[in-house]
Amino acid sequence: MLKKIEGEEDVTFMRETFGPSGVDAMLREAVKICWAILPKEKRSAEGVAQEIRRLIERVLRDLKEDAKAFGFPEGQ
Repeated sequence: MLKKIEGEEDVTFMRETFGPSGVDAMLREAVKICWAILPKEKRSAEGVAQEIRRLIERVLRDLKEDAKAFGFPEGQ
């Protein structure tokens, strides 16, 4: 079961667990998965870069709406 992150103690735990390379490692894994599942004709460095950019732009565009849908106050 996932632990609900509430206070500074929880944030400190996450920072210590993931460290400075946590997000980097997750993004690199996403790139590997994207490479693996793209059709062969799109499987190139540029094809993966285009797809990752498209996905990241969509995530950032929808971030506020998604946060609101899950009950997070604005600004968090």
